[in-house]
Amino acid sequence: MFLNFLFLKRKKTLALIGESGTGKSFRAKLVAQKYGIDLIIDDGLLIKENRILAGHSAKKEKTFLSAVKVALFDEKAHRDEVARRLQSEKFKRILILGTSEKMAFKIAARLQLPPPSKIIKIEDIASQEEIDKAIRTRRIEGKHVIPVPSIEVKRSYPNIFYDAIKIFKRRKAPAVIGPVPTMHEKSVVRPEYSKRGKVIISEIALSQMVIHCVDEYNQNIKIKKILVKDAEMGYRLVITIDVPYGTQLGGNIHELQQYIIDNIERYTGILIEEVNIIIDKISE
Repeated sequence: MFLNFLFLKRKKTLALIGESGTGKSFRAKLVAQKYGIDLIIDDGLLIKENRILAGHSAKKEKTFLSAVKVALFDEKAHRDEVARRLQSEKFKRILILGTSEKMAFKIAARLQLPPPSKIIKIEDIASQEEIDKAIRTRRIEGKHVIPVPSIEVKRSYPNIFYDAIKIFKRRKAPAVIGPVPTMHEKSVVRPEYSKRGKVIISEIALSQMVIHCVDEYNQNIKIKKILVKDAEMGYRLVITIDVPYGTQLGGNIHELQQYIIDNIERYTGILIEEVNIIIDKISE
């Protein structure tokens, strides 16, 4: 425990935040160079300079749901592999890429890293025109970027490799030498799930599934209202209920939340980001 505390104390976590397809992976190396960042966490991968050190890419997944789970290090074996490699690496700063601050904080906690102390938004480092162009490329062509050279991606994920992008940038050097050109190479990939599109379910159908789940879990719990909200990667649900007197509000209600999430995700392939349950009344 004490050694882990010392490990965390010497490290600093930064986060690059932006919606899917806005160009985070494309600009990750430039951000890392600007802030002296040693490591990058992007879509399930631990990246150092031009190498993939550990993890596996969410972009190799065949469904959007499984890709999100990989990006969040949902599987214990995956996050343990990356966390162990982090423990053995000498670094001062690490950058986490995420679609929201909540996602970045969740990844940091799962990988046993300090919570992000600096949040960099994609709007701070890219113009609206550049962001709009990146979004169009993602939606129309289904292209994604992994911020490592093509040789790394071809070796690990040849089935999704599409192209390589080389970016030349001049870095400062002593006046005698003058500007020194440096080159960053990024890999363009086309995941299977990007070719299939996103699964969308209507509010009515989703509400019907919630009613079915609650009834299956406990017929005495009465639903009064269901609110469905679109989220970045899926849906958020707000469910107002009446529960019978004697129901254990702690354990049982938390189990009901998980029951709804597990069943809807299993049978629809969509992601439920959050289920909020409001207990309106305790009935006799």
